[in-house]
Amino acid sequence: MTEAPHDTTEVRTPPLSGRTGRSGSSGRWRERAVLAALIMLASSTAVVASLGAPLVPRIAEAEGVSLGNAQWVLTVTFLAGAVTAPLIGRAGSGRHRRPVILAGLAVVVLGSVLAALPLGFGAMLLGRVMQGLGLSLTPLAIAIARDILPAGRREAAIATLSLTTVTGAGLGYPIASLIVSHFGVAAAYWCGALLSALTLLACALTIPRHHEREDGRLDLLGAALLGGGAGTLLLVISQVHDWGVRSAVTPAMTAAAVLLLGVWAWWTLRVVGRPLVDLRLALRPGVLGANVTALLAGCGMYMMVTIAVLLVQAPTGTGYGLGYSVVMAGMMLVPYSIASVLGSKASPWLLRFISPDQLLPLGCLWFMLGALSMACFRTQLWQLLLSMLISGFGSGCSFAAMPGLIVRFVPPKETGSAMSFNMILRYLGFSTGSTLVLTILQLFSAPSGALTDGGFTAAALSAAGVSGLAAVVAFWLGRAVPAVSNG
Repeated sequence: MTEAPHDTTEVRTPPLSGRTGRSGSSGRWRERAVLAALIMLASSTAVVASLGAPLVPRIAEAEGVSLGNAQWVLTVTFLAGAVTAPLIGRAGSGRHRRPVILAGLAVVVLGSVLAALPLGFGAMLLGRVMQGLGLSLTPLAIAIARDILPAGRREAAIATLSLTTVTGAGLGYPIASLIVSHFGVAAAYWCGALLSALTLLACALTIPRHHEREDGRLDLLGAALLGGGAGTLLLVISQVHDWGVRSAVTPAMTAAAVLLLGVWAWWTLRVVGRPLVDLRLALRPGVLGANVTALLAGCGMYMMVTIAVLLVQAPTGTGYGLGYSVVMAGMMLVPYSIASVLGSKASPWLLRFISPDQLLPLGCLWFMLGALSMACFRTQLWQLLLSMLISGFGSGCSFAAMPGLIVRFVPPKETGSAMSFNMILRYLGFSTGSTLVLTILQLFSAPSGALTDGGFTAAALSAAGVSGLAAVVAFWLGRAVPAVSNG
């Protein structure tokens, strides 16, 4: 059964200032309060999701697992966000949007508590999976912002919410590292639980209670196929060094991942009437470029992040490490985050000289320059900081450009679905990058298994290659196409 054509008639929740008999200033105050809560929602969930990255070496040591296995405390979080984003997006597409957001935040709180308790590495991974559900709430926050804000402030608010996946990590890394250095890994997750609880309270007090859109059905089989295929593929990437390319396990698992993803695409396009992800919408000219770039740019971003965190913490005796503490490793994301915000703020100025379709590839090229800088110069801390600044500016331009491109090319009613899929690809890129960089480092490791300086060079060059490919894709697929009228 093929899906019926989408009704492009817009059903928009009136701005908050028009819902009550109060003065216009009171309505604007309520709009600001809701927007502040949405920004807190998007940023706090990004902070909690990023708590794994700077802690990976410490978790590997404390839990007695390999560095590659410890990296899964980051990978599973983004994978969970990618898989649950369409489910949450569909469940929150109607009048249940507010309870879905509140329930999702409650799960994040419980996941943070589970990760903090001394129940072993398996319980920590499960808690991280639950924390990843918070990432799937960002598309709902973007949809709410589009509904309640007037046209003059809507675009800037959507770009800000989209960028929080980057700036949130920039806040989470140094905070988590500082807490861990003084109080241990568990304390970082307890703080994540507190932050999530405060966000839950803010959203409960401000997010509107009603919505006029029709509720959607949940495609649980589609979610299982997507999650199984993506998870299996990430498992192959992370374990190919241990299994061996010639092992029968590697091609068998790769074939299983491709089969699951292929069945998911067939199920989504041909069978289910209300799919979690509208692939026809995602493949629409103008949207496809932003979606493919989200996957590649997300991959490049977390490759750079992982490389920087490992280099800063590694002992100087390794030949490549700088020998700093976990606190300094966490601070590496501060310049990246600041530069990301600057890149986002500079985007309107850049659009005076270039078209919106050119901003996305330009940001990817800028990011590639930062990765090349890290590949060539990383023997001093200031060199790594410079690389992160350059990459962060490019990342800010790229992620700020994506929502605007998608909004231009989809009907208003489908914004939530389109943004959810873009977030799915972004999170899959994050998880792929965090896994891929460890695989590359292991492939170039010494016979003893120790990481090498050449491995870090190869990883940084790979990140540059991924970013360069993202620029080509963004330019080629983002060439002038007619935009959809948003009414």
